[in-house]
Amino acid sequence: MKIKYLDLIEQTFDFPQEEFELKDGELKFHGIPLMDLVRKYGTPLKFSYLPKISDNIQRAKSWFKSAMEKVDYKGSYNYCYCTKSSHFAHVVEEALRNDISIETSSAYDLDIVEHLYESGKLARDRYVVCNGYKTEDYLSRIAHLINAGYKLLPVIDNYQEVDVLNALIERPFEIGIRIASEEEPKFEFYTSRLGIGYKNIAPFYREVIENHPKISLKMLHFFINTGINDNAYYWNELNKCLSVYGRLKESCESLDSLNIGGGFPIKNSLAFSYDYEYMVDEIIAQVKKYAEDAGIEDPHIYTEFGSFTVGESGGTLFKVIYQKRQNDKERWNMIDSSFMTTLPDSWAINKRFVMLPLNRWESDYERVFLGGLTCDSDDYYNSEQHINAIYLPRYNKENPLYIGFFNTGAYQDTVGGHGGLQHCLIPNPKHIVIQRDTDGKLDYRVFSETQKASSMMRLLGYPVKNALPPETNGQEHSRLNVEEKPD
Repeated sequence: MKIKYLDLIEQTFDFPQEEFELKDGELKFHGIPLMDLVRKYGTPLKFSYLPKISDNIQRAKSWFKSAMEKVDYKGSYNYCYCTKSSHFAHVVEEALRNDISIETSSAYDLDIVEHLYESGKLARDRYVVCNGYKTEDYLSRIAHLINAGYKLLPVIDNYQEVDVLNALIERPFEIGIRIASEEEPKFEFYTSRLGIGYKNIAPFYREVIENHPKISLKMLHFFINTGINDNAYYWNELNKCLSVYGRLKESCESLDSLNIGGGFPIKNSLAFSYDYEYMVDEIIAQVKKYAEDAGIEDPHIYTEFGSFTVGESGGTLFKVIYQKRQNDKERWNMIDSSFMTTLPDSWAINKRFVMLPLNRWESDYERVFLGGLTCDSDDYYNSEQHINAIYLPRYNKENPLYIGFFNTGAYQDTVGGHGGLQHCLIPNPKHIVIQRDTDGKLDYRVFSETQKASSMMRLLGYPVKNALPPETNGQEHSRLNVEEKPD
Protein backbone atom coordinates (compact mmCIF):
# COMPACT_ATOMS: atom_id res chain seq x y z
CA MET A 1 0.00 0.00 0.00
CA LYS A 2 1.39 3.41 -0.98
CA ILE A 3 1.31 5.79 1.97
CA LYS A 4 4.26 8.13 1.42
CA TYR A 5 3.59 11.79 0.76
CA LEU A 6 5.47 11.52 -2.54
CA ASP A 7 3.15 8.68 -3.57
CA LEU A 8 0.11 10.86 -2.81
CA ILE A 9 1.38 13.68 -5.01
CA GLU A 10 2.40 11.41 -7.88
CA GLN A 11 -0.98 9.65 -7.81
CA THR A 12 -2.89 12.95 -7.78
CA PHE A 13 -0.92 15.17 -10.17
CA ASP A 14 1.59 15.15 -12.96
CA PHE A 15 4.78 15.53 -10.97
CA PRO A 16 7.49 16.78 -11.21
CA GLN A 17 6.39 19.94 -12.99
CA GLU A 18 8.18 22.72 -14.84
CA GLU A 19 9.01 24.72 -11.72
CA PHE A 20 8.88 21.98 -9.07
CA GLU A 21 11.16 18.97 -8.70
CA LEU A 22 12.73 16.87 -5.97
CA LYS A 23 16.42 16.33 -5.41
CA ASP A 24 17.58 14.05 -2.60
CA GLY A 25 14.09 14.21 -1.12
CA GLU A 26 14.00 18.02 -0.93
CA LEU A 27 11.93 20.42 -3.02
CA LYS A 28 13.42 22.72 -5.62
CA PHE A 29 11.55 25.68 -7.13
CA HIS A 30 12.89 26.92 -10.48
CA GLY A 31 16.12 25.16 -9.57
CA ILE A 32 16.37 26.88 -6.17
CA PRO A 33 17.27 24.40 -3.40
CA LEU A 34 14.77 25.64 -0.85
CA MET A 35 16.10 23.74 2.15
CA ASP A 36 19.49 25.36 1.53
CA LEU A 37 17.77 28.73 1.90
CA VAL A 38 16.19 27.56 5.15
CA ARG A 39 19.53 26.34 6.51
CA LYS A 40 21.20 29.64 5.68
CA TYR A 41 18.47 32.16 6.51
CA GLY A 42 16.00 30.34 8.75
CA THR A 43 12.23 30.79 8.68
CA PRO A 44 9.86 32.48 8.20
CA LEU A 45 11.39 33.64 4.94
CA LYS A 46 10.13 35.43 1.84
CA PHE A 47 11.92 35.38 -1.48
CA SER A 48 11.58 36.96 -4.91
CA TYR A 49 12.95 35.03 -7.90
CA LEU A 50 13.39 37.80 -10.46
CA PRO A 51 13.97 35.73 -13.65
CA LYS A 52 10.36 34.54 -13.50
CA ILE A 53 9.16 38.14 -13.98
CA SER A 54 11.00 38.51 -17.28
CA ASP A 55 9.97 35.00 -18.30
CA ASN A 56 6.25 35.76 -17.94
CA ILE A 57 6.54 39.09 -19.76
CA GLN A 58 8.31 37.45 -22.67
CA ARG A 59 5.76 34.64 -22.77
CA ALA A 60 2.91 37.14 -23.08
CA LYS A 61 4.74 39.09 -25.75
CA SER A 62 5.28 35.92 -27.76
CA TRP A 63 1.58 34.95 -27.50
CA PHE A 64 0.42 38.33 -28.79
CA LYS A 65 3.05 38.43 -31.52
CA SER A 66 2.00 34.98 -32.72
CA ALA A 67 -1.70 35.82 -32.57
CA MET A 68 -1.20 39.02 -34.56
CA GLU A 69 0.83 37.24 -37.22
CA LYS A 70 -1.90 34.62 -37.67
CA VAL A 71 -4.49 37.23 -38.69
CA ASP A 72 -2.15 39.83 -40.24
CA TYR A 73 -2.91 42.29 -37.44
CA LYS A 74 -1.55 45.76 -38.23
CA GLY A 75 -1.62 47.30 -34.77
CA SER A 76 1.14 46.97 -32.16
CA TYR A 77 1.13 45.22 -28.78
CA ASN A 78 2.11 47.09 -25.62
CA TYR A 79 2.67 45.29 -22.31
CA CYS A 80 2.06 47.37 -19.18
CA TYR A 81 3.04 46.29 -15.66
CA CYS A 82 0.58 47.31 -12.92
CA THR A 83 2.82 48.69 -10.20
CA LYS A 84 0.16 48.22 -7.51
CA SER A 85 0.88 44.48 -7.57
CA SER A 86 4.35 45.15 -6.17
CA HIS A 87 6.07 48.53 -6.03
CA PHE A 88 9.44 47.16 -4.91
CA ALA A 89 12.38 48.50 -6.91
CA HIS A 90 13.79 45.06 -7.67
CA VAL A 91 10.43 44.03 -9.17
CA VAL A 92 9.73 47.17 -11.21
CA GLU A 93 13.29 47.41 -12.52
CA GLU A 94 13.33 43.74 -13.54
CA ALA A 95 10.05 44.22 -15.40
CA LEU A 96 11.33 47.32 -17.21
CA ARG A 97 14.30 45.40 -18.59
CA ASN A 98 11.81 43.88 -21.03
CA ASP A 99 10.94 47.10 -22.90
CA ILE A 100 7.47 47.58 -21.42
CA SER A 101 5.26 50.37 -20.14
CA ILE A 102 3.80 50.67 -16.68
CA GLU A 103 0.40 51.49 -15.23
CA THR A 104 -0.09 53.57 -12.09
CA SER A 105 -2.96 54.04 -9.68
CA SER A 106 -2.00 56.78 -7.18
CA ALA A 107 -0.05 60.01 -6.71
CA TYR A 108 2.92 58.38 -4.99
CA ASP A 109 3.30 56.03 -7.95
CA LEU A 110 4.41 59.05 -9.95
CA ASP A 111 7.32 59.79 -7.63
CA ILE A 112 8.57 56.34 -8.57
CA VAL A 113 7.86 57.05 -12.26
CA GLU A 114 9.84 60.29 -12.15
CA HIS A 115 12.79 58.49 -10.58
CA LEU A 116 12.60 55.77 -13.25
CA TYR A 117 12.53 58.35 -16.03
CA GLU A 118 15.43 60.35 -14.58
CA SER A 119 17.55 57.26 -13.94
CA GLY A 120 17.04 56.00 -17.48
CA LYS A 121 15.29 52.80 -16.36
CA LEU A 122 12.05 53.89 -18.06
CA ALA A 123 12.47 55.15 -21.61
CA ARG A 124 11.06 58.62 -22.21
CA ASP A 125 9.11 57.38 -25.24
CA ARG A 126 7.23 54.73 -23.23
CA TYR A 127 3.72 55.61 -22.13
CA VAL A 128 2.78 55.56 -18.47
CA VAL A 129 -0.92 54.76 -18.20
CA CYS A 130 -2.42 56.58 -15.19
CA ASN A 131 -5.51 54.79 -13.93
CA GLY A 132 -7.83 54.98 -10.96
CA TYR A 133 -9.80 57.74 -9.31
CA LYS A 134 -7.53 60.77 -9.27
CA THR A 135 -7.18 62.98 -6.23
CA GLU A 136 -5.96 66.57 -6.54
CA ASP A 137 -2.44 65.41 -5.68
CA TYR A 138 -2.55 62.65 -8.29
CA LEU A 139 -3.79 65.05 -10.98
CA SER A 140 -1.16 67.60 -10.01
CA ARG A 141 1.64 65.04 -10.33
CA ILE A 142 0.32 63.92 -13.73
CA ALA A 143 0.27 67.51 -14.94
CA HIS A 144 3.78 68.16 -13.60
CA LEU A 145 5.26 65.28 -15.55
CA ILE A 146 3.35 66.05 -18.76
CA ASN A 147 4.49 69.68 -18.54
CA ALA A 148 8.04 68.36 -18.15
CA GLY A 149 7.73 66.50 -21.44
CA TYR A 150 7.07 62.95 -20.26
CA LYS A 151 4.56 60.64 -21.98
CA LEU A 152 1.85 60.14 -19.41
CA LEU A 153 -1.58 59.00 -20.54
CA PRO A 154 -4.23 59.80 -17.91
CA VAL A 155 -7.22 57.50 -18.26
CA ILE A 156 -10.28 59.54 -17.38
CA ASP A 157 -12.32 58.01 -14.56
CA ASN A 158 -14.90 60.79 -14.13
CA TYR A 159 -15.94 64.02 -15.81
CA GLN A 160 -14.20 66.50 -13.52
CA GLU A 161 -10.72 65.09 -14.18
CA VAL A 162 -10.68 66.61 -17.67
CA ASP A 163 -11.34 70.14 -16.36
CA VAL A 164 -8.67 69.87 -13.67
CA LEU A 165 -6.04 68.50 -16.05
CA ASN A 166 -6.86 71.15 -18.64
CA ALA A 167 -6.27 73.88 -16.07
CA LEU A 168 -2.97 72.38 -14.88
CA ILE A 169 -1.36 71.25 -18.16
CA GLU A 170 0.24 73.92 -20.32
CA ARG A 171 0.62 71.98 -23.57
CA PRO A 172 -1.47 69.70 -25.79
CA PHE A 173 -1.92 66.27 -24.19
CA GLU A 174 -3.56 62.90 -24.78
CA ILE A 175 -6.06 61.05 -22.62
CA GLY A 176 -7.81 57.72 -22.40
CA ILE A 177 -11.34 56.99 -21.22
CA ARG A 178 -12.19 54.07 -18.99
CA ILE A 179 -15.41 52.17 -19.56
CA ALA A 180 -17.46 51.46 -16.46
CA SER A 181 -18.02 47.81 -17.30
CA GLU A 182 -20.97 45.84 -16.07
CA GLU A 183 -20.14 43.37 -13.31
CA GLU A 184 -20.88 39.67 -13.57
CA PRO A 185 -24.40 38.68 -12.43
CA LYS A 186 -23.33 37.24 -9.06
CA PHE A 187 -21.52 40.45 -8.04
CA GLU A 188 -22.91 42.69 -5.28
CA PHE A 189 -23.52 45.62 -7.67
CA TYR A 190 -24.27 46.01 -11.36
CA THR A 191 -21.67 48.46 -12.66
CA SER A 192 -18.04 49.11 -11.81
CA ARG A 193 -17.44 52.23 -9.69
CA LEU A 194 -14.49 53.02 -11.99
CA GLY A 195 -14.88 54.72 -15.35
CA ILE A 196 -17.75 56.20 -17.35
CA GLY A 197 -20.85 54.28 -18.44
CA TYR A 198 -21.06 52.73 -21.92
CA LYS A 199 -23.90 55.01 -23.04
CA ASN A 200 -22.26 58.19 -21.75
CA ILE A 201 -18.84 57.90 -23.36
CA ALA A 202 -19.72 59.00 -26.90
CA PRO A 203 -21.75 62.05 -25.72
CA PHE A 204 -18.95 62.98 -23.31
CA TYR A 205 -16.43 62.86 -26.15
CA ARG A 206 -18.58 64.99 -28.47
CA GLU A 207 -19.42 67.62 -25.85
CA VAL A 208 -16.06 67.99 -24.10
CA ILE A 209 -13.17 66.55 -26.09
CA GLU A 210 -13.94 66.53 -29.81
CA ASN A 211 -13.26 70.23 -30.44
CA HIS A 212 -10.95 70.86 -27.50
CA PRO A 213 -7.83 72.83 -28.52
CA LYS A 214 -5.47 70.94 -26.16
CA ILE A 215 -6.91 67.49 -25.54
CA SER A 216 -6.98 64.50 -27.88
CA LEU A 217 -8.41 61.05 -27.19
CA LYS A 218 -5.91 58.23 -27.76
CA MET A 219 -7.18 55.21 -25.81
CA LEU A 220 -10.33 53.41 -24.79
CA HIS A 221 -9.79 51.37 -21.63
CA PHE A 222 -11.68 48.18 -20.75
CA PHE A 223 -11.26 46.03 -17.63
CA ILE A 224 -13.42 43.59 -15.66
CA ASN A 225 -12.80 42.32 -12.15
CA THR A 226 -13.02 38.64 -13.02
CA GLY A 227 -10.09 38.91 -15.41
CA ILE A 228 -9.62 37.36 -18.83
CA ASN A 229 -11.61 34.12 -18.90
CA ASP A 230 -13.19 32.03 -21.60
CA ASN A 231 -16.82 32.61 -20.64
CA ALA A 232 -19.85 34.39 -22.04
CA TYR A 233 -19.51 37.27 -19.59
CA TYR A 234 -16.00 38.20 -20.74
CA TRP A 235 -16.73 37.95 -24.46
CA ASN A 236 -19.95 39.93 -24.08
CA GLU A 237 -18.15 42.78 -22.28
CA LEU A 238 -15.33 42.78 -24.83
CA ASN A 239 -17.84 43.05 -27.70
CA LYS A 240 -19.61 45.96 -26.00
CA CYS A 241 -16.23 47.65 -25.59
CA LEU A 242 -15.48 47.17 -29.30
CA SER A 243 -18.84 48.73 -30.17
CA VAL A 244 -17.98 51.83 -28.15
CA TYR A 245 -14.56 51.96 -29.79
CA GLY A 246 -16.14 51.82 -33.25
CA ARG A 247 -18.63 54.62 -32.49
CA LEU A 248 -15.86 56.85 -31.16
CA LYS A 249 -13.57 56.08 -34.08
CA GLU A 250 -16.17 57.39 -36.56
CA SER A 251 -15.45 60.95 -35.44
CA CYS A 252 -12.13 60.64 -33.59
CA GLU A 253 -9.08 60.25 -35.79
CA SER A 254 -6.67 60.40 -32.83
CA LEU A 255 -8.19 57.29 -31.18
CA ASP A 256 -5.84 54.44 -32.05
CA SER A 257 -5.43 52.30 -28.91
CA LEU A 258 -7.57 49.74 -27.12
CA ASN A 259 -6.59 48.80 -23.57
CA ILE A 260 -8.09 45.41 -22.73
CA GLY A 261 -6.85 45.56 -19.13
CA GLY A 262 -5.55 42.40 -17.59
CA GLY A 263 -6.36 39.59 -15.28
CA PHE A 264 -4.45 36.59 -16.60
CA PRO A 265 -4.68 33.98 -13.82
CA ILE A 266 -1.59 32.50 -12.21
CA LYS A 267 -0.95 28.98 -11.01
CA ASN A 268 -2.68 28.25 -7.69
CA SER A 269 -2.51 24.46 -7.67
CA LEU A 270 -0.52 21.62 -9.17
CA ALA A 271 -3.72 20.89 -11.09
CA PHE A 272 -3.88 24.41 -12.60
CA SER A 273 -4.81 24.58 -16.27
CA TYR A 274 -5.31 27.66 -18.45
CA ASP A 275 -4.76 27.99 -22.20
CA TYR A 276 -3.14 31.43 -22.43
CA GLU A 277 -2.27 31.14 -26.10
CA TYR A 278 -5.82 30.21 -27.06
CA MET A 279 -7.25 33.20 -25.17
CA VAL A 280 -4.83 35.62 -26.81
CA ASP A 281 -5.59 34.16 -30.24
CA GLU A 282 -9.32 34.58 -29.68
CA ILE A 283 -9.04 38.16 -28.38
CA ILE A 284 -6.89 39.32 -31.27
CA ALA A 285 -9.07 37.49 -33.81
CA GLN A 286 -12.24 39.12 -32.45
CA VAL A 287 -10.70 42.61 -32.41
CA LYS A 288 -9.40 42.09 -35.94
CA LYS A 289 -12.78 40.91 -37.21
CA TYR A 290 -14.56 43.86 -35.63
CA ALA A 291 -12.09 46.34 -37.14
CA GLU A 292 -12.52 44.80 -40.59
CA ASP A 293 -16.32 44.79 -40.34
CA ALA A 294 -16.33 48.41 -39.14
CA GLY A 295 -13.85 49.51 -41.78
CA ILE A 296 -11.37 50.93 -39.27
CA GLU A 297 -7.67 50.40 -38.63
CA ASP A 298 -6.59 47.69 -36.21
CA PRO A 299 -6.16 49.41 -32.83
CA HIS A 300 -2.91 49.19 -30.92
CA ILE A 301 -3.47 46.73 -28.07
CA TYR A 302 -2.46 47.48 -24.49
CA THR A 303 -2.67 45.02 -21.61
CA GLU A 304 -2.14 45.63 -17.90
CA PHE A 305 -0.78 42.58 -16.14
CA GLY A 306 0.03 42.76 -12.44
CA SER A 307 -0.31 39.40 -10.74
CA PHE A 308 0.65 37.62 -13.96
CA THR A 309 3.87 39.67 -14.10
CA VAL A 310 5.10 39.22 -10.56
CA GLY A 311 2.92 36.67 -8.74
CA GLU A 312 4.77 33.53 -9.78
CA SER A 313 8.14 35.01 -8.77
CA GLY A 314 7.40 34.91 -5.04
CA GLY A 315 7.48 32.33 -2.30
CA THR A 316 7.09 32.20 1.47
CA LEU A 317 8.66 29.50 3.65
CA PHE A 318 7.60 28.41 7.15
CA LYS A 319 8.56 25.86 9.77
CA VAL A 320 5.96 23.71 11.50
CA ILE A 321 6.89 24.37 15.12
CA TYR A 322 4.24 22.35 16.94
CA GLN A 323 1.20 20.14 16.44
CA LYS A 324 -1.91 20.63 18.58
CA ARG A 325 -4.57 17.93 18.76
CA GLN A 326 -7.78 19.63 19.82
CA ASN A 327 -9.92 16.49 19.43
CA ASP A 328 -9.71 13.01 17.97
CA LYS A 329 -9.80 14.19 14.35
CA GLU A 330 -8.31 17.69 14.12
CA ARG A 331 -4.55 18.13 14.01
CA TRP A 332 -3.30 21.71 13.95
CA ASN A 333 0.18 22.27 12.58
CA MET A 334 1.35 25.62 13.94
CA ILE A 335 3.65 27.66 11.70
CA ASP A 336 6.26 30.15 12.91
CA SER A 337 4.42 33.17 11.52
CA SER A 338 0.90 34.36 10.66
CA PHE A 339 -1.22 33.85 7.56
CA MET A 340 -3.19 37.03 8.23
CA THR A 341 -0.08 39.18 8.15
CA THR A 342 2.30 37.31 5.85
CA LEU A 343 -0.22 36.03 3.28
CA PRO A 344 -3.19 38.37 3.88
CA ASP A 345 -5.06 37.32 0.74
CA SER A 346 -5.45 33.82 2.16
CA TRP A 347 -7.47 35.37 4.98
CA ALA A 348 -9.13 38.36 3.29
CA ILE A 349 -10.37 36.81 0.04
CA ASN A 350 -9.81 33.10 0.69
CA LYS A 351 -7.11 32.99 -1.97
CA ARG A 352 -5.23 29.73 -2.41
CA PHE A 353 -1.58 29.36 -3.29
CA VAL A 354 0.48 26.35 -4.31
CA MET A 355 1.51 24.80 -0.97
CA LEU A 356 4.08 22.00 -0.69
CA PRO A 357 6.47 20.62 1.93
CA LEU A 358 10.15 21.36 1.44
CA ASN A 359 11.39 18.15 3.02
CA ARG A 360 10.35 14.70 4.24
CA TRP A 361 8.56 13.64 1.03
CA GLU A 362 9.35 10.02 1.86
CA SER A 363 7.39 10.20 5.14
CA ASP A 364 3.84 8.97 5.52
CA TYR A 365 1.19 11.69 5.50
CA GLU A 366 -1.76 12.94 7.52
CA ARG A 367 -4.59 15.42 7.12
CA VAL A 368 -3.96 18.65 9.01
CA PHE A 369 -5.05 22.24 9.45
CA LEU A 370 -2.44 25.00 9.42
CA GLY A 371 -2.57 27.62 12.17
CA GLY A 372 -0.85 30.99 12.47
CA LEU A 373 0.64 32.63 15.53
CA THR A 374 -1.89 35.37 16.15
CA CYS A 375 -4.66 35.01 18.71
CA ASP A 376 -7.26 35.56 15.96
CA SER A 377 -9.50 32.61 15.14
CA ASP A 378 -9.30 33.51 11.43
CA ASP A 379 -5.54 32.97 11.28
CA TYR A 380 -5.55 29.58 9.58
CA TYR A 381 -5.25 27.83 6.22
CA ASN A 382 -7.33 24.69 5.86
CA SER A 383 -7.78 23.66 2.25
CA GLU A 384 -6.15 23.40 -1.12
CA GLN A 385 -7.72 24.50 -4.40
CA HIS A 386 -8.32 20.95 -5.65
CA ILE A 387 -9.58 19.38 -2.44
CA ASN A 388 -11.12 20.60 0.78
CA ALA A 389 -8.20 19.33 2.82
CA ILE A 390 -4.47 19.65 3.44
CA TYR A 391 -2.24 16.59 3.51
CA LEU A 392 1.34 16.89 4.72
CA PRO A 393 4.08 14.56 5.93
CA ARG A 394 3.28 13.38 9.44
CA TYR A 395 4.43 15.67 12.24
CA ASN A 396 7.65 14.58 13.93
CA LYS A 397 9.09 16.75 16.68
CA GLU A 398 12.57 15.29 16.16
CA ASN A 399 12.52 15.83 12.39
CA PRO A 400 10.90 19.25 11.75
CA LEU A 401 8.76 19.82 8.70
CA TYR A 402 9.18 22.91 6.51
CA ILE A 403 6.52 24.07 4.08
CA GLY A 404 6.39 26.61 1.28
CA PHE A 405 3.66 28.73 -0.28
CA PHE A 406 4.46 29.58 -3.87
CA ASN A 407 3.38 32.22 -6.39
CA THR A 408 2.86 34.73 -3.59
CA GLY A 409 4.70 37.61 -5.26
CA ALA A 410 1.72 39.90 -5.95
CA TYR A 411 0.00 42.12 -3.38
CA GLN A 412 0.91 40.24 -0.19
CA ASP A 413 3.55 42.72 0.99
CA THR A 414 1.62 45.84 0.01
CA VAL A 415 -1.70 44.59 1.40
CA GLY A 416 -0.02 43.32 4.56
CA GLY A 417 2.02 46.49 5.04
CA HIS A 418 5.73 45.78 4.54
CA GLY A 419 7.76 47.03 7.47
CA GLY A 420 4.77 48.41 9.34
CA LEU A 421 2.58 47.20 12.17
CA GLN A 422 1.09 43.73 11.92
CA HIS A 423 -1.73 42.03 13.79
CA CYS A 424 -0.54 40.90 17.24
CA LEU A 425 2.81 42.56 16.34
CA ILE A 426 3.93 39.53 14.34
CA PRO A 427 7.15 40.71 12.64
CA ASN A 428 7.73 40.82 8.90
CA PRO A 429 9.96 37.92 7.90
CA LYS A 430 13.34 38.26 6.27
CA HIS A 431 13.08 38.83 2.52
CA ILE A 432 15.70 37.81 -0.02
CA VAL A 433 15.96 38.61 -3.73
CA ILE A 434 17.24 35.88 -6.05
CA GLN A 435 18.76 36.45 -9.48
CA ARG A 436 20.99 34.42 -11.78
CA ASP A 437 24.41 35.54 -12.97
CA THR A 438 25.64 35.25 -16.53
CA ASP A 439 26.71 31.64 -15.87
CA GLY A 440 23.24 30.66 -14.67
CA LYS A 441 24.29 30.35 -11.03
CA LEU A 442 21.96 31.55 -8.32
CA ASP A 443 22.89 34.88 -6.80
CA TYR A 444 20.89 36.23 -3.90
CA ARG A 445 20.89 39.15 -1.51
CA VAL A 446 19.05 40.16 1.61
CA PHE A 447 16.49 42.82 0.76
CA SER A 448 15.20 43.28 4.30
CA GLU A 449 15.97 41.67 7.64
CA THR A 450 13.39 40.26 10.01
CA GLN A 451 11.48 43.15 11.54
CA LYS A 452 12.72 44.09 15.00
CA ALA A 453 10.75 45.06 18.08
CA SER A 454 12.46 48.46 18.19
CA SER A 455 11.02 49.42 14.79
CA MET A 456 7.50 48.57 15.96
CA MET A 457 7.93 50.48 19.21
CA ARG A 458 9.07 53.53 17.30
CA LEU A 459 6.02 53.34 15.01
CA LEU A 460 3.78 53.04 18.05
CA GLY A 461 5.31 56.08 19.73
CA TYR A 462 7.22 54.34 22.50
CA PRO A 463 10.74 55.50 23.40
CA VAL A 464 13.48 53.30 21.98
CA LYS A 465 16.56 53.07 24.17
CA ASN A 466 19.00 51.94 21.53
CA ALA A 467 19.28 53.17 17.98
CA LEU A 468 18.02 50.86 15.30
CA PRO A 469 20.76 48.71 13.77
CA PRO A 470 21.73 49.69 10.23
CA GLU A 471 19.64 48.16 7.50
CA THR A 472 21.25 45.71 5.10
CA ASN A 473 19.92 47.82 2.21
CA GLY A 474 20.35 44.86 -0.07
CA GLN A 475 24.12 44.73 0.34
CA GLU A 476 24.53 41.15 1.53
CA HIS A 477 25.21 38.93 -1.48
CA SER A 478 25.75 35.19 -1.54
CA ARG A 479 25.71 32.39 -4.05
CA LEU A 480 24.26 28.93 -3.93
CA ASN A 481 26.19 26.13 -5.55
CA VAL A 482 23.67 25.45 -8.29
CA GLU A 483 25.04 25.02 -11.77
CA GLU A 484 21.98 24.54 -13.92
CA LYS A 485 20.58 27.42 -15.93
CA PRO A 486 16.88 28.31 -16.08
CA ASP A 487 14.80 26.75 -18.81
